[in-house]
Amino acid sequence: MPRTINFQYHFDNLVDNFGTTIDTPQLQAYCSHHGVGYQTITKYLQQYKVGRGKWNLTVEEAKQQLERSVGNTAALSKTVKLQQDLIPQKDDTFVSFGNFSSLKKVIQSRQFYPVFITGLSGNGKTFAVEQACAQLGRELIRVNITIETDEDDLIGGFRLVNGETVWHNGPVIEALERGAVLLLDEIDLASNKVLCLQSILEGKGIFLKKIGEYIKPTAGFTVIATANTKGKGSDDGRFIGTNVLNEAFLERFPITFEQQYPTVAVENRILERACESLNVPLVGDHKDFIVHLCNWADIVRKTFNDGGIDEVISTRRLVHIIRAYSIFGDKMKAVELCLNRFDDETKQSFIELYSKLDETVSVDAQQSEDANMQQPPF
Repeated sequence: MPRTINFQYHFDNLVDNFGTTIDTPQLQAYCSHHGVGYQTITKYLQQYKVGRGKWNLTVEEAKQQLERSVGNTAALSKTVKLQQDLIPQKDDTFVSFGNFSSLKKVIQSRQFYPVFITGLSGNGKTFAVEQACAQLGRELIRVNITIETDEDDLIGGFRLVNGETVWHNGPVIEALERGAVLLLDEIDLASNKVLCLQSILEGKGIFLKKIGEYIKPTAGFTVIATANTKGKGSDDGRFIGTNVLNEAFLERFPITFEQQYPTVAVENRILERACESLNVPLVGDHKDFIVHLCNWADIVRKTFNDGGIDEVISTRRLVHIIRAYSIFGDKMKAVELCLNRFDDETKQSFIELYSKLDETVSVDAQQSEDANMQQPPF
């Protein structure tokens, strides 16, 4: 008679290692590695059998089986919630601009068509990808790339679980098997270790030599990479840590979107939605503040593009200022606090420029921390 096993534990491990579709060789390899009888575990998996030597561990079947086997629906969280968690939430503050409609069409097509998105920091590259997936109901797996990112971080590797060495898929394999959108964020920070993705960027899948298994991409899988540079490094030193990417690696991205900062009109809408989300009424002085901020950022960017200055005000920083304003209720305080990341000379020049655009503020009106603290006027 088959011995009793912890079905919940083995079920989760099977899904983690092989996905929801498994076959006889995979199940035999798992049983051998974990010391579980093949006949024992196939008895528990009987209702999942969909063909000779094939099992389909879908979420709904898993839920029913675990409820019957262990009577503990809380144990389902890892399996049941995974798909829901991978679809980004729609953000009411999002405003589409630039290449968003084209990006959305690529994702909507469900074709394998890698996209490279480049642009200065804080102009909404990652946010656009997230919201395109949110609007389309597509699963998104995001990997934040650093110089330390290696093959194990991307593809997967063996992990010690309860005293046993178990293979765990990395985010790239997870996206391949799920047919999800894979986002390689800040790809220009990577070393040549990302060359392990060459075959994947050709749409051919990858052979996992450590476990002797070939993973084919599921329909819908594609790759999007974001970067502050075009993969050629940062000659001006603005983006320290970015690297020159292998030319063959870059060639595997058919198209490149160049993300610019939004226009003044679009940026106005972005800040208005940020205010709405923070319960800042869009009337009077508050609305004027938005107008002044957008005009100020536009002048700074034009000067930056002309080579007059080395720093720029990003859309992200403008949203930071709006958030600070919703907390402190003081326009100049919000601006100054959010400019503290710049060197003193740059900060002072930016503050003086803003004060010329907004006559309601004064650079010299700095008071002590307690005296200057106001209740937000909304």
